[in-house]
Amino acid sequence: MYKFKPLMSVAAAALLASTACAQNDDAAGNAAGDKTISFLAFGDSGYHYGYQKKSLWEEPFRTLESFEADYRKDWAEDQKNPSEFQMPSLYFHPEMGGYIMRSGQQPVADAMLAYCKVNACEFGMMLGDNIYPDGATMGADGISDEKRFEDIFTIPYKGLGADDPDFRIYTALGNHDWHTSREGAMAQVDYMEKSDQFYMDGIFYSVKPPSAGGDVEIFVIDTEVMLSGLGYPEAILNPDGSEKKGTGPDDIDEWAKPANEGERNMAAWLEEGLKNSTAKWKFVIGHHPLWSTGGSKFEQGRALRKVLLPMLCDYADAYFAGHEHSLEVHTDSCETTPIGRTEEPLLHVLSGAASKERSTHNKFAAYQAKAYPQQTAHYIRGMIWGFSHIELKGDEGVLRMISTPTDSSGTPYVEFEMPFKHRSH
Repeated sequence: MYKFKPLMSVAAAALLASTACAQNDDAAGNAAGDKTISFLAFGDSGYHYGYQKKSLWEEPFRTLESFEADYRKDWAEDQKNPSEFQMPSLYFHPEMGGYIMRSGQQPVADAMLAYCKVNACEFGMMLGDNIYPDGATMGADGISDEKRFEDIFTIPYKGLGADDPDFRIYTALGNHDWHTSREGAMAQVDYMEKSDQFYMDGIFYSVKPPSAGGDVEIFVIDTEVMLSGLGYPEAILNPDGSEKKGTGPDDIDEWAKPANEGERNMAAWLEEGLKNSTAKWKFVIGHHPLWSTGGSKFEQGRALRKVLLPMLCDYADAYFAGHEHSLEVHTDSCETTPIGRTEEPLLHVLSGAASKERSTHNKFAAYQAKAYPQQTAHYIRGMIWGFSHIELKGDEGVLRMISTPTDSSGTPYVEFEMPFKHRSH
């Protein structure tokens, strides 16, 4: 069985009380010279009822039974155990006249707002797939991007960071953000660059959040563009959950391929930036994970590990990703990289549950644990809405994976907590 630590769930009232006490402790620590840095990480947040796939409008699931039948078919095709079948939370879309998956975008945003009221979150990191299903469209679908950005960015996250003029949500693009066109992807970038709440500086950039006092540097990369330049085969599993060699290459959008020298040299830019950074904590965020247990992204992960893992192991403190709609915590020992096994493993945070549920793949997770002993899965949870919270103090960090119920209450619950240490040079 794969390595896995059981979840630790805490009622919201207890959470708020305990974090309030922790704030008092932090104030005393700060007086002594230790600063606490607190921030959010969330991905795959852009699933909104007003923006659905064209195929669902044309052939909606008129009954619960028809949705379940289709979902069971996909479950079987993905080689998942039939006995573990689980339905997502559903919503009847009145204009569509059929059932779709319930959106957790607003409940997760509400949960982050409630959580940060007692944790003084200083910034956030948005990990891609910010707009479903096809990113910005330049009005090609009959809806202006101005309205799309209002519905998907302004309204859900209103109030988050409102009391802090330096608060920003540092944003990466994901594969769905690229689906329509390069112009659509750049329209989102342009919106983020002009926003007072969000932040981008092109599709890849580095930034030091002002509130962190220079102690944190975030490196944002566009893994969709990177992978489109690399190419990778389709991910296929055998019935036992083991990896089957794909014939590939997998489908990619031509306009997402690297378009200039800067994009082609993104990995070199990242390595140079990490190597020369003067920040104490160095975090890299991209959309695609290096490790995950959904069973359908492992070829992308393999391609990215080959390029990114050596420099991350050498110079970074953690990698954050989404893409899989789950909450997962992995570490990599770095033993497969030139640097070799490190005293502190590389932390890998997968936080892609900010609007849409997806199951993990237990057979694949068990296979991955045996086939890749360099990685350890500390926490895996699918069919969930949630986000992650990170707290840094001195040389220590604490990662929390936080859920909110599918009843749309927006109540935050701490599901898992893990300490980690500063590791970068």
